[in-house]
Amino acid sequence: MARDVIVALDFPGRSEALGFLDRFKADKPFVKIGMELFYREGQDMVREIAMRGHRIFLDLKLHDIPNTVAGAIRSLGQLDVDMINLHAGGGVQMMRGASEALSALGSRKPLLIAVTVLTSLDEAALRRELLVSQPLKQTVLRYAQNAKEAGLDGVVCSPLEAKGVHEAFGQDFITVTPGIRFADAHKGDQQRVTTPREARALGTDYIVVGRPITRAQDPVEVYRRCLSDFVNP
Repeated sequence: MARDVIVALDFPGRSEALGFLDRFKADKPFVKIGMELFYREGQDMVREIAMRGHRIFLDLKLHDIPNTVAGAIRSLGQLDVDMINLHAGGGVQMMRGASEALSALGSRKPLLIAVTVLTSLDEAALRRELLVSQPLKQTVLRYAQNAKEAGLDGVVCSPLEAKGVHEAFGQDFITVTPGIRFADAHKGDQQRVTTPREARALGTDYIVVGRPITRAQDPVEVYRRCLSDFVNP
């Protein structure tokens, strides 16, 4: 599995997102379109960015009854995106229905991955707020097992869990990991974080990097630093 850096386009609207991408003259980064941008600008934003030649991770974290998620996946699958996600907490039936809904696209279908435990949560929050009594790493592995059983291509987890996911479910079961910060950066609202170099050493396939790049004075330079550390150290 080829490694790559995915830049999170966590912007409030079209002009901010495209203005940011305009700064990348010689690069075409893989980008993530999340809820903030998608809910504001809709499918046309996805199409416009795809037309510019960027690969796209559509990060909407679908989570509903199986029939509703399958219908949403059929609609989203018509967009020219490379990766879509949903919440593993929706269960195997929901995930299997989503996977089957994409099967009609054949070789054109995007990767379908499941969010395990958000990187903004730690084990204390799982126990106190969500009443999850199992250790966090065990919870992530069980969610990953469910995703594998449902026919998904991989999971979203923190880099700290990526090695265990690959050991349990193989190198072809991809790991996409947010919670990436440079050693000299503030963690913000993330709890389970690593640097790009550490994420590579832990075996993750894709890192998702938002604010460290998008809020940098020179985002292109920081993006290339991420690539250097993660893809070509």
